Amino acid sequence: MIAVLTSFFDCEDSMLHRFLVLAVLLCVTSIRAEDPPINTLTDAEKAAGFKLLFDGKTADGWRGYKQKTLPSGWKVIDGNLTRVGGGGDIVTDGEFESFELLVDWKVSPKGNSGIMYHVLEGPDTAYMTGPEYQVLDNDRHADGRNKLTRAASCYALYPATKEVCKPAGEWNHAKIVINKGHVEHWLNGEKVVEYDKGSEEWNKKVASSKFKNWDQFGKPTKGHICLQDHGDKVEYRNIKIRVIEPEQNVTQVYQVKKHSRLPVLPKILPFGKHK
Repeated sequence: MIAVLTSFFDCEDSMLHRFLVLAVLLCVTSIRAEDPPINTLTDAEKAAGFKLLFDGKTADGWRGYKQKTLPSGWKVIDGNLTRVGGGGDIVTDGEFESFELLVDWKVSPKGNSGIMYHVLEGPDTAYMTGPEYQVLDNDRHADGRNKLTRAASCYALYPATKEVCKPAGEWNHAKIVINKGHVEHWLNGEKVVEYDKGSEEWNKKVASSKFKNWDQFGKPTKGHICLQDHGDKVEYRNIKIRVIEPEQNVTQVYQVKKHSRLPVLPKILPFGKHK
């Protein structure tokens, strides 16, 4: 690409100028053509058993926490499930145990939100039962100063081990894998958190955190997926889930292309073994 542009500026022949401009445009077009439409499943995802949790047109399948309908503060805007005002957290109608969840998220400057899992609707708030995949503007929000509360961490318990978060206003790709209590957080193609829910290590971390005051925190092994209303604008899209059946014990490994909004599924490996 650099060589083409250099030739473009150095060249004095007008016909060659036009040819080079056309070549650059065709190259850019071919890159963009690789991006599948948002809020759709690729053939590979369909074959792997993924289902859409959000179709980009309606919020069907989502409702307010301990509510029957979607709060007015959440809207579908330009294909994104967007928090635009107050209304509280929202949850899926369905509950999930072992699964692989894919989500694209974009947070506003200084913004904060989260993706919680294994949420039950008994307590006053979703975070009293469900661990949280942190969604955050690391650069501007105060939580970005603490490794335990930066983007993709298991909030206040396990820090993200790699710094791969894109800044506010850009799309990030999250993946959460839970298989028989083994949990992985992925961000933009990199595994950044791994732990075993209910293990001795987990219990010690919970006991020394603010979650120790909520006796149901982290105890459910099945529950709703929850998107957090933390008072800031946040957008979600490409929300997809694959249920991992008890006999499977496998996980999909994803690779994010440089110019692709969505991951590509190369192959299936035994759970816990990744390249």
